[in-house]
Amino acid sequence: MNNARYKNFRKLLLLAFAIVVGVGSLVFTASLVDRLKYEERKKAELWAEAMQLISLSDTTQDVDFLFSIIDNNNTIPVILADESNEIISSRNFSPKKMEDPEYLDRTLMKIKEYRDPIVIALDNRHFNLVYYKDSAILTMLMYYPYVQFGIIALFIAVSYLAFSASMVADHNMVWAAMSRETAHQLGTPASSLAGWVEVLRQKHPEVVITEEISRDVERLEKITERFSRIGTKAALLSTDIVQLILRTAGYLKMRTSSKIAFKTDFSHCSTALTVPINTALFEWVIENVSKNAIDAMEGNGTITFQVREAEKNVIIDISDTGKGIPKSAFNKIFIAGFSTKQRGWGVGLSLSKRIVEDYHNGRIFVKHSEAGRGSCIRIVLLKVQTEKI
Repeated sequence: MNNARYKNFRKLLLLAFAIVVGVGSLVFTASLVDRLKYEERKKAELWAEAMQLISLSDTTQDVDFLFSIIDNNNTIPVILADESNEIISSRNFSPKKMEDPEYLDRTLMKIKEYRDPIVIALDNRHFNLVYYKDSAILTMLMYYPYVQFGIIALFIAVSYLAFSASMVADHNMVWAAMSRETAHQLGTPASSLAGWVEVLRQKHPEVVITEEISRDVERLEKITERFSRIGTKAALLSTDIVQLILRTAGYLKMRTSSKIAFKTDFSHCSTALTVPINTALFEWVIENVSKNAIDAMEGNGTITFQVREAEKNVIIDISDTGKGIPKSAFNKIFIAGFSTKQRGWGVGLSLSKRIVEDYHNGRIFVKHSEAGRGSCIRIVLLKVQTEKI
């Protein structure tokens, strides 16, 4: 299991925990609500029975005991109505709400919609009706699991964000430290090689490959510079993006199979199109995307660089005729650690995304891809840079 899959597993585990806790809370509270509803129904029936016995004026009954039953009901709101549903009396309603003369009528209509009344038989022809609402405690308990689930979800979300932010910060610190150490280690041999190339030029000018070796040494110095910039604020300078792409493509072409054709299309932009970028870092982006395209074509195909100019943006499309990218992996290919190749760390496109989005306020994404026909990676840059808020 690679790093990306492990992170996804942890996310799913966190989500599953939230669901289990939430569902468990809902089920447990629902059982409590049912029990409390049953108890309140019994209390309402006992209250109705006491009212019935008092109304019959049976002197054999303990009237004080019956009145105590009625008085003890101080939580369940009840309405006593006659056989015509005319309200006789009420109990345990909010005094403030009772100031509205139509409040009891509206409440009675609502109760009728979901609950049958308790019948109090007065004689063979007459009866009264007792309607009751759920108590305030029961009502709060009914909504409690939803509130609890919301709090749990909020807690999980905050914990997840804090954990992710901590992991990203630690991850960035490790990568920045490793990058600077790599730059430091590469700096000495790169300088030494540059010196030896100069000696080779002076003493053996007839050696043809000296210039190519010099280019590779320059590239090594650029790579050293790139690694040294990771974790620091990059300076953006107006640069001719067309020339940068031509220069990078030319370098890659000399070091790629002759069966790979390099094509450019700059017909939709100015011949000298300047964009505020960091040259060393953005060349890295073009190289990483191009190398992934070359790998996807497995040594035979065409890679095309197309630049378009919009009102506020510059759009760069890098297309290939390779094996394509599954739609499910459109976003995953930019996650550090994700790789479809047997060898490699899967950090090239992740670094490219960070350079484009974090350093240049741009966007990079898979524009389209089709199995067996190739893919297109799109990079969108701003013509004029603005500070991120």
